[in-house]
Amino acid sequence: MRKLEVPTRKLTYEEFLEWCDEDTWAEWVNGEVIVLTPASMRHQLIKKFLTSVLDAYVQQHDLGVVLDAPFQMKTGPELPGREPDILFVAKENLGRLKENYLDGPADLVIEIVSPESRLRDRGEKFAEYELGGVREYWLIDPDRKEADFYLRDERGRFRLREADPAGVYRSEVLPGFWLKVDWLWQEPLPPVLEVLRELGLVKA
Repeated sequence: MRKLEVPTRKLTYEEFLEWCDEDTWAEWVNGEVIVLTPASMRHQLIKKFLTSVLDAYVQQHDLGVVLDAPFQMKTGPELPGREPDILFVAKENLGRLKENYLDGPADLVIEIVSPESRLRDRGEKFAEYELGGVREYWLIDPDRKEADFYLRDERGRFRLREADPAGVYRSEVLPGFWLKVDWLWQEPLPPVLEVLRELGLVKA
């Protein structure tokens, strides 16, 4: 993997995409390249777990595509190019997918919060994803053991959606998909095959 020299001048988004390679962890904000901090092992394990479960569910039901970082998403012409931890693009919106970025909002975005990213994920990105048209936004905070789920309402605003009394969250964007929030805090995380069995994707 080649080491990229971070540009000191402002770039257009097209220049930024040319500068990146498939291993680059960076975002484009107002022409500046923001290099992201390497993720912790816990962050990576939760990302891998959620990506595996969601990808299996989406493939089984032919709903669209699940992608994980590093992959760019640019929700609008005047908005930054971000690199969500996980994104889902519904089948009817697959035309937004380009060779190396998503040109428009994902239907679902998941950010796994770290101490370094907490303000960005809950502040700048929250506002950008809301403005850019993301339909559902999950914020998973392993350190605080908190999971917040936001759904876009008819006015284009994110509204907090609660898990049910049993601690189960049911997605609006992924029909029939549900998640036991406590799965995310288990150490080790539950086996993916066991979760897929509970979701009815694998026979007992």
